[in-house]
Amino acid sequence: MMYVVALTGGIGSGKSEAAKIFAELGVSVTDVDTISHQLTSANQPLVDILAANFGHQYITPDGALNRKAMRDLVFTDQNALEKLNAILHPAIYDQAIKQLQQNANALNPTLSDQTLPYQILVVPLLFESPRYSQHINRILVIDCDEKIQIERVKKRSNLPETQIMQIIKAQTSRKQRLKLANDVIENNENVEKLREKIMLIHKKYINTCILSKTIS
Repeated sequence: MMYVVALTGGIGSGKSEAAKIFAELGVSVTDVDTISHQLTSANQPLVDILAANFGHQYITPDGALNRKAMRDLVFTDQNALEKLNAILHPAIYDQAIKQLQQNANALNPTLSDQTLPYQILVVPLLFESPRYSQHINRILVIDCDEKIQIERVKKRSNLPETQIMQIIKAQTSRKQRLKLANDVIENNENVEKLREKIMLIHKKYINTCILSKTIS
């Protein structure tokens, strides 16, 4: 499979914006959050399984997962969280690996010198989901200060600060993420600064992949 860089970070760190910039540069991006939304959208088979396990009160009138209701449940009920993860995570994983393979297969060998030699896999809970480790070559962490995390999530999702702190505490600690990262992009400023940093690391990844291909 083509060289895969796993992109991760805490809530509000700017993962989605970073992934968007990589995509604008022509990099193939597979995002497990996007896959999760697709699999739990209206009339998807997985929604029926969720309804059977949790009840129709967690399904919207149009047949999609009621994400707010489910989020409220799993943050107060550990058993519900484990049950949800057992249903969702394998399905998301299968689809993500399928998409990575499709991206790799889509490359035209005759255009290999003109085609970007790596792809991005966005996994917010990468360190909580070891099943992905066998498919990745490098880990990129998007990092920011906790205060900035909180303000971004407040602005984006209108969640109360207490719930945001619950989410942060439930994730791998910032210290541990930074320890496990191969590369870190600090995202405490604006999108323009983030883009500049991604441009630099994009060039690094291209050179790394070309060198790896030459040696192999």
